[in-house]
Amino acid sequence: MAVLMNAKEISEELGISKTLAYDIMQKLNKELEAKGYFVIKGKVSRRYLSEQIYGMPKEK
Repeated sequence: MAVLMNAKEISEELGISKTLAYDIMQKLNKELEAKGYFVIKGKVSRRYLSEQIYGMPKEK
């Protein structure tokens, strides 16, 4: 399983449109950039997406 997800994968994972998946990906990447993380346009961290969507706890 890849560490980063694209809009198509997010769309399939969450059962949403690709347009909404792009919006979510941009929002999450802006949050990560604001925290000082390096982001890749068109991709988002699978773990960060899970934490934000499903409320999964961060690994220690």
